[in-house]
Amino acid sequence: MEFLVIAHDGTDEGALERRMKVREEHLVHARRMKQQGHIVEGGALLDPEGNMIGSTLFARFDTVEDLHRYLGNDPYTTGQVWLRTEIYPIKLAKLDDL
Repeated sequence: MEFLVIAHDGTDEGALERRMKVREEHLVHARRMKQQGHIVEGGALLDPEGNMIGSTLFARFDTVEDLHRYLGNDPYTTGQVWLRTEIYPIKLAKLDDL
């Protein structure tokens, strides 16, 4: 199954500091999951001033439970960066085949 994940960072004063503290670890984890075929693409959500305030992720997992396990182990979750997530089942278009 394919999913869109929208993960929202905390809005407290220390939110950006928590994000930056575990950012490299998060990227290593995400790259590993991309190599395994689970992450299609992802990136930061930005506010109007260009500050990172969350993340988006296109993902492929067999079940939503598998996705939840991945998210639960991500450094942005364990590091209390992502405080709220939205998950939507989707069907990605095969744009390379058009």
